[in-house]
Amino acid sequence: MTAIDTTGASVTLRRDILTTLLPGFDGLEAPDWVLELLRDGLGGLCLFGPNISSPEQLRTLNASLRGANPLAVIAIDEEGGDVTRLFYDRGAPFPGNAVLGRIDDLELTARVAQAVGEALVATGCTVTFAPDVDVNANPDNPVIGVRSFGADPDLVARHSAAWVTALQQTGVAASAKHFPGHGDTATDSHLALPVVDLPLETLRERELAPFRAAIAAGTRTIMTSHILIPQLDARNPATLSPHILNSLLRGELGFDGVIVTDALDMKGASGVHGIPEAAVRALAAGCDLLCIGSDNSHEQMIEIVEAVEAAVQAGRLPAERVRESAARVRALAAEARPVPAGPTAAASVEPQHDAGEIDRVISAFDVSDAARSRLAQAPRIGTVVRIDTVVNIAVGVAPWGPFAAEDAARRPSWLGDAVTVAVSEQHGLADPAGLAGTVLVVGKDLHRHPFARAAIDALRHVRDDVVTVDMGWPSNDRAYADVATFGASRLLGEAVIEFVDDALRAAVAAP
Repeated sequence: MTAIDTTGASVTLRRDILTTLLPGFDGLEAPDWVLELLRDGLGGLCLFGPNISSPEQLRTLNASLRGANPLAVIAIDEEGGDVTRLFYDRGAPFPGNAVLGRIDDLELTARVAQAVGEALVATGCTVTFAPDVDVNANPDNPVIGVRSFGADPDLVARHSAAWVTALQQTGVAASAKHFPGHGDTATDSHLALPVVDLPLETLRERELAPFRAAIAAGTRTIMTSHILIPQLDARNPATLSPHILNSLLRGELGFDGVIVTDALDMKGASGVHGIPEAAVRALAAGCDLLCIGSDNSHEQMIEIVEAVEAAVQAGRLPAERVRESAARVRALAAEARPVPAGPTAAASVEPQHDAGEIDRVISAFDVSDAARSRLAQAPRIGTVVRIDTVVNIAVGVAPWGPFAAEDAARRPSWLGDAVTVAVSEQHGLADPAGLAGTVLVVGKDLHRHPFARAAIDALRHVRDDVVTVDMGWPSNDRAYADVATFGASRLLGEAVIEFVDDALRAAVAAP
């Protein structure tokens, strides 16, 4: 394994470059190359679902990482909803932003953020890439959707500030994302470069409002987006744009914390230049901490360090710019709480919910009169049609909805009694008319997927006992969402189970 030379005349520069890097790795234990680079000054690690098997394991892992470098940032994408890493094996026990926005109780939003922070402190994480403060102006958005508090900028701003404040009171740093706003996109920046061609007035009044609120609330970091905004910079995505990061974020909005990139392995950032050159350009644009990806290698880190060093030597990137970023990252890490000693208390990671909380989540559902009528007349749910749509990389393959909740709850329910039929882009619905009992269709963002629409249309054509439950962000006309839950976390799944249970009990009790 080739080592990074941190001796001689370039020692300070190379350590500073390393401090700006935030890679990921594969496995439940830190590889030797990660620990070696941490001792050499690596800025930290970003942890993902496959890095976590239990709270105890995560705390032990984080202790090893911060033992190698006490000033290591331990970052994680824990949004407290569909995007979860702490609960990647079972789904998150939180409602998610869209439901919090629909309930519109700032105290509840603060309690959820506090619970997320306490779980992260208990396991030794120092930064969460949350909250998502994007205004979800486009119901066809493939990457934000229910991660957003809503489509109203004032509402999103209020809840963003409440989330940031409550989270950071636990000692975990927040990261408002994805600057300057990923809500009005129809392209996933993991796969391509979205273009947001909006008037500057709209950008300032809508997209930037939650970022102003998060900055006023003291968010310690802000994450950039890999989107092109021609009205601000017609050539560079936000992550690589000096104008957007310096003139707008630092200048107009007055942010003086750590600017973090979204993952540079995403096509929106490195599809044209490659990751090492994207790293150079991100630092030059004003970013401080560079998320690299989820499964990186020692060789990649060497390549990035050498590319940044060459850019400094060539005069493309001032050494002072790198030093400035490294100083911000170290200051952020110095504020972190130590990794707790001893066993991790289950209650500090997994909050418990009473019936009143579940009822409050159900109150946020958007339920059509037709759905209420069909459930009121249903003796039982005979068939559940589970529609598995392709989720974006940020969400991943965490268990979702009632399918996660039923496993976790281990209690009898209609879901356990019904026949589940799986439908996907590869496997359509074979016999819509032959399904038993009332049919409950459960999926996410159903209106955005032609195969999902086709399955629902086929069911509706031959029967009148179909109820669709959309656990994503529905279309404005709710054409494929008889019940819209605005989230698919495990808690939302428990709420769906309870909602249907209540409807069936009422149907049985009716004269």
